[in-house]
Amino acid sequence: MANPSFLFRHRTRLGVVFRYLLGTVLVVALTACSKVTAESSGPSSAAPTLGAASGSPMVQRRTVAVLAGGCFWGMEEILRQIPGVLETQVGYAGGSVSNPSYEDVSSGRSGHAEAVRVVFDENVLGYRQLLADWFFRMHDPTTRNRQGNDVGTQYRSAIFVADETQRQVAESVIRELDRSGKFDAPIVTSIEKAGPFTPAEDYHQDYLQKHPGGYTCHYLREWT
Repeated sequence: MANPSFLFRHRTRLGVVFRYLLGTVLVVALTACSKVTAESSGPSSAAPTLGAASGSPMVQRRTVAVLAGGCFWGMEEILRQIPGVLETQVGYAGGSVSNPSYEDVSSGRSGHAEAVRVVFDENVLGYRQLLADWFFRMHDPTTRNRQGNDVGTQYRSAIFVADETQRQVAESVIRELDRSGKFDAPIVTSIEKAGPFTPAEDYHQDYLQKHPGGYTCHYLREWT
């Protein structure tokens, strides 16, 4: 007959081993469950799509316009503040001399106009809107080769178009404004094919930011 104390000790050891094994199984099961829950509720590993969800960044539709309407200092200061405009740079467009200097252009012999190269986001600002709501309001397009006290072909009103689509939009806007009666005389803005754009000297860039209160003859006209 087995010793009772021996049987008691044996059953005790079996109970300890059983509880240990049961605890290990429960821990493994709970860990696996937690992992599955975390993976199913966590962020997706798929790359986000731009503009797909509210609040996500939208891809910019960068477009370039080159506009002339008198001294480029005042034009740039207005253009740079328009919602949707990303970059502005003043320079020279529409002439026959390569890499003209300010002296070449101001002489009137190079054929260039003082112009502003505008980079804008068409998701925010359309080309038609840029012309109709801003460009034609900031200068007088009815005076040939003149803005305020600035006289010469370098101060002409001009739109330098990059392609046929821009040309058609510019022609359409001019027709509509001529019919609107907003101006007392016909618009004389020239529509010219865009050629090389030569950036102006550094001291001309952001001129009115560097010299607040400096010379300008540009302002936004109030239209009804």
